[in-house]
Amino acid sequence: MSDDRLKNEIEHGKLLRQSWSGQFWYWETPAGKRRFLRRLKLITSHIKPDMKVLELGCGVGYFTEYLAQTNAYIVANDISPDLLDVAKSRVVATNVEFKVENAYDLTYSDDTFDSVVGSSVVHHLELEDAVKECFRVLKPGGSIYFAEPNLMNPHVFLERSHKVIRRMANVSPNETAFLRGSLHKVLAAHKFRNISIVPFDFLHPLTPPPLIPFVENVGRYLERIPILKEFSGSLFITAQK
Repeated sequence: MSDDRLKNEIEHGKLLRQSWSGQFWYWETPAGKRRFLRRLKLITSHIKPDMKVLELGCGVGYFTEYLAQTNAYIVANDISPDLLDVAKSRVVATNVEFKVENAYDLTYSDDTFDSVVGSSVVHHLELEDAVKECFRVLKPGGSIYFAEPNLMNPHVFLERSHKVIRRMANVSPNETAFLRGSLHKVLAAHKFRNISIVPFDFLHPLTPPPLIPFVENVGRYLERIPILKEFSGSLFITAQK
């Protein structure tokens, strides 16, 4: 990770801490909570109590709190000391360890983790380096589970289209989003197998509560339609070492 990128992400962490990232990214709205729970179920669906799991970019521990409830051993890391301070106060569990760490230089031996997981984190990173390091620390047969923004989504694309809009949308300077075809190529190039990248989520976090059931139903329908599903808001990414 370049020095500038590291500095930008650490500064962004300070902003998130001041603004409380649950509200900052709309996880606390009625629709945001529904989106959060869906992501949580997808990301934790494979986790069992006897597993050792690395949560990459845990931030303020918003997902970590629920990962702890799987009873797996969770190592939650982030580049931002400010965010980890909040996470440590938020999540007090004997099966969770927090570490300030660079995602490209993890302090773990090869073949350490059964799974590496994260929500909206990889798009903050230099993809090739992050994927390479994830592969290294996974045990043979281990897996990655991530939910990331889809660049094909008009809202996501607009947020990242111009520096002024990026600032208005609280998007950090190096934040990006993914196209699933190019992301698949990177994962395959780093020897991941059983790669699955599924577009999902048409529910905007600011959807008025009375409309949430309708939008969810329409969204689930659109997720099954070729071409249209490509414009969903997120990508659910899984792959195996």
